[in-house]
Amino acid sequence: MPRMVLGIRLRRLREAQYISRREAAEAIRVTHQRIRDLEQGRTGCALRDVADLLTIYGVTDESERAVLTALAEQANTPGWWQSFQGVVPRWLHTYLGLEQAASVIRTYEVQFVPGLLQTGEYARAVIELLHDEEPEAGIQRRVDLRMRRQQILYGPRAPHVWAVIDEAALRRPVGGTATMRAQLRHLSAMSELPHVTVQIMPFSAGGHAAAGGPVTLLRLPESELPDIVYLEQLHSATYLEDDADIEAYRRVTDRLVTRSMPPSQTREMLRQIADELPDAEPAEPAEPLAGRFSRS
Repeated sequence: MPRMVLGIRLRRLREAQYISRREAAEAIRVTHQRIRDLEQGRTGCALRDVADLLTIYGVTDESERAVLTALAEQANTPGWWQSFQGVVPRWLHTYLGLEQAASVIRTYEVQFVPGLLQTGEYARAVIELLHDEEPEAGIQRRVDLRMRRQQILYGPRAPHVWAVIDEAALRRPVGGTATMRAQLRHLSAMSELPHVTVQIMPFSAGGHAAAGGPVTLLRLPESELPDIVYLEQLHSATYLEDDADIEAYRRVTDRLVTRSMPPSQTREMLRQIADELPDAEPAEPAEPLAGRFSRS
């Protein structure tokens, strides 16, 4: 978030002086793309470059320069997830930073329970679907990362998580019936938290606007920052920041909420699905399913 705030303020300062990105880049001897990435919050920036840009943009007030310099220092501070190098792909780093900073996280999931609401055993089962040949140490680090992400739900500035989950994801016994029953009960308990809302998109609702795949919409606490849409694939992700795209996905998530079961009925159905699970494990495991496994 500090990177995004810094980028927005630098862009506004540049535009106020009618300076193009190319002119700013030439002035501090970097590429045009570097200025674009800086203004979009995708990269940090050397403090000297920030100081030079502020001078070029005519910022002489020492207090304003100090605030922006402090933002630049924060932007260059590695996140806690840097210690999980090797299990966090480059394209996921941005999402982890956004997730930690978000004030509202709205998500729709098709195949799995959202990562922030998973139990450790369920998370392990999902991770092993894609990383079945990875050593135990690597699997455990991935599980530890997922559990570490969930700490934001118990902090003083916990985001409001609003999850709509397709009924298919809840009836698929990932990890076996015991793991799935525990996951369903955990999901029901989490939905009792004041800042967690869970809704089921039932089969009876038929087709719907988000049937094409999962989507996450993040709202950041800074009023200057726009919402961001996150679309994850198997080995990559797309971040949508265009106003028209964001508004389209916001309308989709709004429709999902209105067509899904209310939270109270959702809790009842979660308990019902858990009770319907057989006590004995199936004779043969289900085949691995294609889909999102890195973050979910």
